[in-house]
Amino acid sequence: MTNTAAGRLYVVATPIGNLGDMSARARTTLETCALIAAEDTRHTGTLLKAFGVRTPMVSLHDHNEEQRAPELVARMQGGASIALVSDAGTPAISDPGFALVRAAAAAGVEVVAVPGPCAMAAALSIAAQPTDRFCFEGFLPARGSARRERLLALAGESRTLVFYESPHRVVEALQDCAAAFGADRPATVAREITKLHETTYRGSLAELAVRAQGDADFSRGEIVLVVSGAPAKESGGGDDGHGGELDRVLGALLGELPLKQAAGLAAKLVADVRDNEAYKRALRLKGAQPQPGMDKL
Repeated sequence: MTNTAAGRLYVVATPIGNLGDMSARARTTLETCALIAAEDTRHTGTLLKAFGVRTPMVSLHDHNEEQRAPELVARMQGGASIALVSDAGTPAISDPGFALVRAAAAAGVEVVAVPGPCAMAAALSIAAQPTDRFCFEGFLPARGSARRERLLALAGESRTLVFYESPHRVVEALQDCAAAFGADRPATVAREITKLHETTYRGSLAELAVRAQGDADFSRGEIVLVVSGAPAKESGGGDDGHGGELDRVLGALLGELPLKQAAGLAAKLVADVRDNEAYKRALRLKGAQPQPGMDKL
């Protein structure tokens, strides 16, 4: 078996469900490389068998990538071409591969993309949310408190947001998104993209959260969540001049934190808001009286 080009690392996208999405170039690359570095050799073995590819494989996953990368780089420096694949989609996009790509590039090895399926791009293309500017956040934290903290930090993001989510946590994720971004924020959930039971749900975050609780199929399979970005800042809403955005962030924080701490964090999350402004607004929302010295914040 010969190499298509000695000493190269090919980053090869593979189908995320439908085998018909395997490109001719990807198949040829997998056939002609000296070795395939695969996230799961058993999973990739099934794919290779379907296309009659017999190239040897080595595992490369989250737990061994840092240790295995130098060995693979040395092989490429010695003249072997290696194909990098994940279980599905494009490697290094919330999948293993980044450490190997970085090590290869640092060693002067040419890194070549063999593009193809990617769940993020596929979901964006059908979400009916703005796509001129977007922000890919990958997987949200599994722990509720960490997830809510990250979402609050994104509350003012004006670009469309894209998340990967576990089917076991999608209900909680949608509820937390509604609390952080506002219940009426438009969103789309795409599940099982390109597969037999592919389904797309659209609506407000609150509507999707309710749908997820009542539809057993909603919480099955691979899920991509696409959320419309924050609207332009509203005027009015008190003398702070930031209206709905500040109130929304404070509303979520005041349910979790003491008033002073919530105000301080809100001032960091909402652009152009001073600590004192956030504190005064928090007082109004809470109906509380100022504490001694708070007017000096």
